[in-house]
Parts: sequence; structure tokens; C-alpha cells
Amino acid sequence: MQEKYTLELIQKGKRVDGRKFDEFRKIEIEPDIVKKAEGSALVKIGKTKVIAGVKLALGTPYPDTPEEGILIVNAEFSPIASPDFEPGPPGEDAIELARIVDRGIRESNCIEVNKLCITPKEKVWMVFVDLNIIDNNGNLLDASSLAAITALLHTKLPKIEDDDIIRGEYTGNLPVVFKPIIVSIGKIGNNLIIDPNLEEEEILDSKLSVAVRDDNKICALQKQGSGTFEFSDVERMIDLAIEKSRELRKLVV
Repeated sequence: MQEKYTLELIQKGKRVDGRKFDEFRKIEIEPDIVKKAEGSALVKIGKTKVIAGVKLALGTPYPDTPEEGILIVNAEFSPIASPDFEPGPPGEDAIELARIVDRGIRESNCIEVNKLCITPKEKVWMVFVDLNIIDNNGNLLDASSLAAITALLHTKLPKIEDDDIIRGEYTGNLPVVFKPIIVSIGKIGNNLIIDPNLEEEEILDSKLSVAVRDDNKICALQKQGSGTFEFSDVERMIDLAIEKSRELRKLVV
């Protein structure tokens, strides 16, 4: 019954929570939420809540990038966030979410990874971004993206002495130069909606998530769902994503 009601409203140009089709729910961002992390942030989009934590470790660079640091993004869907989430190793949805957030950061050249090199071919900083879903009320991807980039912007590089990391002492900030923002647009019939909540996600035909850099460059695209897009749909979605990314980027400080 709820799905039918939600669909009927969309067809009438309305949404269950009264928002316009191109309107986000209330967004709150709180950086430095985890004091023991090198960087962290809590993001709330409506009732959806995500915490991102960043930890740094020393490691060996990949052979094909011997003078670049390493980025690794993981996601955990806590059972307290939704009755649909189960305890145990990350499931398919968590792996996909982490992969899309990772790609947005990586393809935007958000971090100057060459500045994370300590000794070429031998030692670099490894940047671990852990995404923890605290409450799922839809649009986890956009919330996770905001949490990740905010946490990275507030990440400090720990001090190193005799090849050991001195936790709690820092030498500077993580070299972040861009703020990529992911905006997800859902399609229901011929209607496009921004920031679908959980009820709306249940009836989406398909969804396109667009990662946009500060200079409006599109860094990554990810389609989800079995529905199809017309070329005109994709154009409209990209335009919407660029417009909304500017709004969201102002919140990331």
C-alpha cells in the first residue's frame, strides 16, 4: 500500500515528505566526530546517518605507482541501521557503495597522492576511509560521499619518528585539492527526483549517481536498477548533478 501511495504522489508531481523533485532533505555535517581517527565526519541527510573515519598507516606502494600513496575505502552496514542489514562480513551492497565512493575520490584526483610518498618504491602513506552506516532512510551513497570528503578534508598527517607513527602528533594536513560530490538522481516513470528517501528507493525504475568535481568536471557515473535511460534523461541528470553539487559543496568545510 505504501509503495502504491508513494508512486501515485510522484505521478501527481508530489513527494511523501512534501519536497520538490529537485530538493534535498535537511543536511547536517559535523566534522571531527571520532577523536581517535586522523579525520572523521558525521553526515545526516534527513534521517539517514553515516560516519566516515580516516586512519593512516605506512605501507609499500603498488609496483605500477611507486611514488604514490594508497587509498582504500571500506563500508560497513551496521544491523542497527536497518532490519535489512545483517551482521558479518560486508555484503554486496556495502562493497558496491565503497567502490563508488572510492572511484569518485580517485578519479577526481581529490588527493595529491604523490605527496603521500615517503620513500619511492618503499614507503608511502596508506589512507583508509571507513564508512559506517548508522541509520538508513535512503540515499546512502550521497551521504557516504559527503562524509568521506569531509573527513578527508579534516585529516591530519601523523608525525613519524624512526619509522614509527606518533599518534596524536601531526605534521600537517592531508593534501586534498578537490571536493568531489556525488549526487544521485532517481527515475520513476518520466520523473527525475533528487535524494530519494527509503520509500522512494523502493519504487525507483533506475538511478544514476554522478561524481562532480569543483570545476564541474564529471569524474564518474554509476547506474543502478533495471530501468533504462534516454539520452535526454542522462543530459538532464548530469545538469541536475552539477547544479546540486555546487549547493552541497558549500556545506563541506
